[in-house]
Amino acid sequence: MKKIGIISDTHAYWDERYRTYFESCDEIWHAGDIGSLEVAEKLADIRPLRAVCGNCDGGDLRLMYPEILRWKCEDVDVLMKHIGGYPGNYDYSIRRQIYTSPPQLFIAGHSHILKVKFDKTLNLLHINPGAAGLQGWHKERTLVRLTIEGNKFSDCEVITLGKH
Repeated sequence: MKKIGIISDTHAYWDERYRTYFESCDEIWHAGDIGSLEVAEKLADIRPLRAVCGNCDGGDLRLMYPEILRWKCEDVDVLMKHIGGYPGNYDYSIRRQIYTSPPQLFIAGHSHILKVKFDKTLNLLHINPGAAGLQGWHKERTLVRLTIEGNKFSDCEVITLGKH
């Protein structure tokens, strides 16, 4: 069983509450637009960090983190990409991969729109944790926590950090 903290679009902003909410997790997954090496290092100091680079990430972050990441967590096939779209409207850059080899969990960021949605067509869970940073048009900053045990998801919770 693994408890996962999911975050996106920090845009170099650090909130000490990331530590508070992610200390109980086994891993932290960042869906891109990290914004600074400092934020990545602080998250990695809390728990092991898996991350993808976003369209606003440059330099060292692009060297450290791939654009697309796919791995197994417990018995779940996970795919993560910053610009990924959502069920019914996947981004062209990942659409072929999703349709030819659907993961069981697809994580994306970029839109700053919190979305947890099951894709019945592909039998996958899509999560966009919204945006945790200050940059962007979103009104509230959010994180997601999720437990994965075997091939099952449970305890999915949205954490609201407050107004932007």
